[in-house]
Amino acid sequence: MLEGHGFEVTDLGVSVSQEKFIAAVADRKPDVLAMSALLTTTMVEMQHVVRALGEAGQRDRVKVIVGGAPVTRAYADQIRADGYAADAPDAVVLCKEILKVA
Repeated sequence: MLEGHGFEVTDLGVSVSQEKFIAAVADRKPDVLAMSALLTTTMVEMQHVVRALGEAGQRDRVKVIVGGAPVTRAYADQIRADGYAADAPDAVVLCKEILKVA
């Protein structure tokens, strides 16, 4: 959906380690890091990535958005993500808002 709306997307795949996320943010310098969880057991890793971004000094330079079936707005707030999207179309709207794109 994001690519269809003109965003450049790098898909890191599934079961991505926090180290891989940190390296990708450092190397590619994206404006937004989007993470999705399909199981409640993987939601914890989102929090680990947000924390690791801070420890790596990267948290202030990238906006983090989260979503996926078990993820809620409350959870996004709890882990200090910059945004939450319930589905892919909402993620497009959220990215446009975050980046102030028309």
